[in-house]
Amino acid sequence: MNVTWLLAWRNLWRHRRRTWLTVGAMVFCNVLLVFLISLQLGSYQMMIDGTLSAFTGHIQIQHRGYLQDQRMRQSVPDAALLAQRLREVPVVDSAAARAEAFALASSEERSFGVLLTAVQPHYEPRVSTLPDMISQGRYLRASDAHEIVLGSLLARNLKVGPGDEVTFLGSARDGSFAAAVATVVGIVHSGMDDVDRNLAQVPLGWFQRVFAMGDRGHAIVLRVHHLDQVDAAVAALRAALPAGESLVVLDWETLQPGLRQAITSDMASAWFMYAVLIVLVAFSVLNTQLMSVLERTREFGVMLALGMRPSRLARLVAMETGLLGLLGLVLGIALGALLTAYLGHVGFTYPGMDDMAARFHLPARMYPRVSLLSLCWGPATVFVGAMLAALYPALRLLRLRPVAAMRAA
Repeated sequence: MNVTWLLAWRNLWRHRRRTWLTVGAMVFCNVLLVFLISLQLGSYQMMIDGTLSAFTGHIQIQHRGYLQDQRMRQSVPDAALLAQRLREVPVVDSAAARAEAFALASSEERSFGVLLTAVQPHYEPRVSTLPDMISQGRYLRASDAHEIVLGSLLARNLKVGPGDEVTFLGSARDGSFAAAVATVVGIVHSGMDDVDRNLAQVPLGWFQRVFAMGDRGHAIVLRVHHLDQVDAAVAALRAALPAGESLVVLDWETLQPGLRQAITSDMASAWFMYAVLIVLVAFSVLNTQLMSVLERTREFGVMLALGMRPSRLARLVAMETGLLGLLGLVLGIALGALLTAYLGHVGFTYPGMDDMAARFHLPARMYPRVSLLSLCWGPATVFVGAMLAALYPALRLLRLRPVAAMRAA
């Protein structure tokens, strides 16, 4: 090892208590950053999965332009058959065909405009969690049954319940009138007002017959095994689509752009808090190194008088700071990884989370997501901050004069 590195290491332990206090501050900051960033990434994972699993799915296949302008004619041919074919793609967990149409829903007392969503009763529970949120009655069963499932707020507005009939009037795909009567078989209570106020699901076969859709639908909703597989699944699905059809593969970021914006905004506000913590640690390092330089002013003057260049002294202080930062970096990452791995296995909760999770049908515990990014991002920033804090003490040495330094008390 270079003599300068050995000298820098020896200088660190001249004042063991001060060195350990500074290292302890860095370790505490690094452990906290590793845990908080891992918890933040884990909460994003839970938020994305919870939002997408309710209705959107990870990926959808639609007619080009349907996302921006939802018209009945912008449909997917052989929707049920295409969904069956796509379930055989290795990265796809499940797929279900859907169709949508606006209609006027009327009960004996009230009428409301609704967006009817046609689903495959057998496959919809595999791509959506809404079928598991039935509070009254049951979910759809047969593909051609005259049945409907309503959101709790929509059912309350229509003043209907399981067993009541709802009449629909709308426009079919061929321009004719679509009219039918469906029996309410279930009420969904998701805890999300927008969903409970607008949800109206009917079997796909019945919908295709009433709205003259033939074998067509408007979307194929797909789920993958893990969120990280979305990009690979998009590439595989594009290759599996039938040629000659104007179909596009849309990932969840395209389908839910507001979700990514919310995550970005939350991350920016969190990093403001992290930056304050890092700045405090950097000032701690600055204080330690500045005190070390001031205590050794006479020693540095002697070394300059013997012919050592000021730049080499500045490099020595930078090496001391680097060793100090590396010590805090290694210990912080090690302890942070152990803490995060443990909590990632057993979960993490806080008072009141159980009630909130039960209300919105979310997991009762949060699981920090350990990754290379969460382990290194925060500690690396702390290390860079510590090195920047050492610039001022090092620059003081560049202006140091031998005679003035040796005269210092």
